[in-house]
Amino acid sequence: MEASSGTYALILIPQSSKPVKIGKLGLLQVRAGYYIYVGSAFGPGGLKARIAHHKKVSDRPRWHIDYLRSVTHLKELWYSYDPRPREHQWADIIAGAAGVTVPFPGFGSSDCNCKSHLYFLKSKPTIESFRRWVHANIEDHEEVFIEKFSA
Repeated sequence: MEASSGTYALILIPQSSKPVKIGKLGLLQVRAGYYIYVGSAFGPGGLKARIAHHKKVSDRPRWHIDYLRSVTHLKELWYSYDPRPREHQWADIIAGAAGVTVPFPGFGSSDCNCKSHLYFLKSKPTIESFRRWVHANIEDHEEVFIEKFSA
């Protein structure tokens, strides 16, 4: 992983089905399936620093995703070093996919107009489908990479 800027999606699976308090947003009832969280890293350290943060469970949660990470396992990471911020475009693409729901409106999107940056699917999403959606809907998008993590 490079320290370059880019956009990413965390593919998460729950470790339990207990509700989790998401900062000031309230309680999220976690359920079996797959969660996709979309973010970007255009600050110091780029993707390398941001993903290193997301890989661990935070003792002092700062972002909405930090609270959810306490009850989920990181299964996959999809990312792109595209120099243009693609976070909102990725969120729109994922939101429009068949079978995708928004489990918690406002999650991760308090600084934008997106309904959410967290999505839920009952079955595992594939990187191949995501790449097709990205390249069909976003002109001049850079390559999307994947990193897998063991359970």
